[in-house]
Amino acid sequence: MWTVVLLLLEVTLTFASTHSLTYFFTAVSGDIDFPEFTIVGLVDEEQFMYFDSNMKKVVPKTEWMKQKEGADYWDTQTQLAAGTHHVFRNNIQVAKDRFNHSTGVHTFQLMYGCEWDDQTEATDGFRQEGYDGEDFMSLDLKEMRWISPVQQGFSTQNKWNNNRAYLEGRKHYFNTVCIEWLKKYVEYRKSSLEKTVSPQVSLLQKDPTSPVSCHATGFYPKGVTITWMRNGQEHHTDVDLGELLPNEDGTFQRTSTITLTSDEWKNNKYSCVVKHQNQTIRKILSEKEIRTNRGDSVPVGIIVFAVVLLIVIGVAGYVVYLKKRVLTLDPKFLKM
Repeated sequence: MWTVVLLLLEVTLTFASTHSLTYFFTAVSGDIDFPEFTIVGLVDEEQFMYFDSNMKKVVPKTEWMKQKEGADYWDTQTQLAAGTHHVFRNNIQVAKDRFNHSTGVHTFQLMYGCEWDDQTEATDGFRQEGYDGEDFMSLDLKEMRWISPVQQGFSTQNKWNNNRAYLEGRKHYFNTVCIEWLKKYVEYRKSSLEKTVSPQVSLLQKDPTSPVSCHATGFYPKGVTITWMRNGQEHHTDVDLGELLPNEDGTFQRTSTITLTSDEWKNNKYSCVVKHQNQTIRKILSEKEIRTNRGDSVPVGIIVFAVVLLIVIGVAGYVVYLKKRVLTLDPKFLKM
């Protein structure tokens, strides 16, 4: 369950009744070529903040956080994140000692946050820790006790369970403080999502022998259909529909690619049809319409593909997405 997966985050931007606020912390030791410590914050599974030990700064990842919180907020979060980094540096060393690991690459992870149902007002909280991809410690809020499935975690489990003030503090945090921040962030987010934005559609091709991509981007909400037409009829052969991907501004992008032989292209009329809300956009497959680097023309196609790749990498970069499911970071609540 605790295996770290770096993937493209498909953001759920519809406002369901249940909302979540989550932080993921990952510390890594050993010979690595990426940051030894990262923090990723999510609201309703949308990344809204990021920190790593290389850049040493907490930064917003959505327009709505940039607009709603000023420099003081980000400076405070950066100070707290820096303190948390030092705590995790200690935690991973403690874990390595307990597991008798002196060499190699090892990870220590934490996921915690809360959920709120805006219809029933029901709330819940969660906190789980992991070492090298395996469960190490979790908090049972209903029973108000810490649980470790491994012997190496028993000393921490007993230490925390015997500290009633600490348990009560965690209960207050998850039931009250976390929920207050979650509600605030949900309101921040709402203002940016109450909109309809039409897609920008382009036909892209890297070279004359490559497949042709119909790329729709910048649209909201996320419901979009992309179909290929051949001589006025829907065409599904050699068509590859890509995943729905988020843009950093809260809009979405999606691509459908068709592979054609020169004879198929020459003897038939193809077009890409993009439908979003009540709008239909049709692009006819022709050399005039396709953005490419044929002949002496400017290599727009390659530039567009590069931009798209950069957007995707920017969204995916360092998102440690373990399951689903915080708020002001406080190092004193993290030390083993």
